[in-house]
Amino acid sequence: MEQKHPLPPFTLETAKEKIQMAEDAWNSQDPEKVSKAYTTDSEWRNRDTFINGREEIVSFLQKKWEKELNYRLKKEYWAHSGNRIAVRFEYEYQTKEGSWFRAYGNENWEFDDNGLMMKRYASINDVAIQEDERKFR
Repeated sequence: MEQKHPLPPFTLETAKEKIQMAEDAWNSQDPEKVSKAYTTDSEWRNRDTFINGREEIVSFLQKKWEKELNYRLKKEYWAHSGNRIAVRFEYEYQTKEGSWFRAYGNENWEFDDNGLMMKRYASINDVAIQEDERKFR
């Protein structure tokens, strides 16, 4: 059976560990690596896009990082209970045209007993920024 430690139920320490692992994986910009943290039938809502399963996750992330260049993400613990974790995040990216953006959002995560994420619901807003306003380099 595939497992991704730490396993639920989460403590404050293991919730923060899970968040850091997710941040590191997303900052790798490796869609295959990121997808391994999710169940094979994981359900996502990302902005207005609904994604189901690892194959769709990989495809979505490949397209995302083709458009969002110089991507850098920071996740922050918000709350946890049992097999759920809530985070807030910010990330910055540059378009192919050279414009910079910072995205702000919240995610709600639900994990199975093996520590794989079954559900990910993300609400995200983008704000145009100047290059000298970047926080993450």
